[in-house]
Amino acid sequence: MPELPEVEAVCRELRRQVLGAEIARSRVFRRSGVRPATPALLARRTRGRTITAVDRRGKNIFLHLSGGTVLRVHLRMTGDLRVVGDARLRPAATRVSFELNDGRSLIFEDPRALGVLDVLSLPEAATMMAALGPEPLGEEFTAGSFVMSAQRSRKPAKLFLMDQSHVAGLGNIYAAEALFRARVHPARPMNRVFRSKLVALHAAIVEVLREAVEAVCEGADDFPRQVYGREDQPCFRCGARIRRMPQGGRSTYFCPHCQKGSA
Repeated sequence: MPELPEVEAVCRELRRQVLGAEIARSRVFRRSGVRPATPALLARRTRGRTITAVDRRGKNIFLHLSGGTVLRVHLRMTGDLRVVGDARLRPAATRVSFELNDGRSLIFEDPRALGVLDVLSLPEAATMMAALGPEPLGEEFTAGSFVMSAQRSRKPAKLFLMDQSHVAGLGNIYAAEALFRARVHPARPMNRVFRSKLVALHAAIVEVLREAVEAVCEGADDFPRQVYGREDQPCFRCGARIRRMPQGGRSTYFCPHCQKGSA
């Protein structure tokens, strides 16, 4: 499930492989993979264009092309964006392929077909980026700004963290892990969490994401999780059984002892 660390790893690899490459043509193998743009628009706006930059904003990948075109890709649950050495050898789950002028191909692969690829202008891309909250690994994500935003919200802590207008790119896994490290109960309203705990949560978010980015970029199979996916297993910190509860249509994992309901 690609979250910020996994998306960051994809972007770093793409910068290494495709910057300066020219797109010879695009091919759409599943119409739902391109929306709301059309295959015809995609072909027209990408043919002969050079990939000039690869940016990440939250969980979004922005491929900047010469001429002012921007491709926005959201991988969702099972998507991937990667280069194959021979444009003729595409995986079965390829939704969109960008054949490069050197014979390689940049493919948007997505077995469950949940990801999205769209064609934007520079102003449209800028508007989309501006609507997202601060980057948790960026200089703008300060403890002070995070505390101020949290104290104005009545949302449960976990749902607050997953709101992309508050923290860009933080998803289900790493939100749960950060809450555990800061000892904040996921259902606790943010405006009822003590300031000291909010400061600790800010630090935990940055720490967890930095560790996860490093692990993913180094090829680790998995980030060592303390709570996520460990229902009924003993907490590594206190030995209590990890619990799971539904929040916002997803599963939240937490330790009932380390993350008591009171702030």
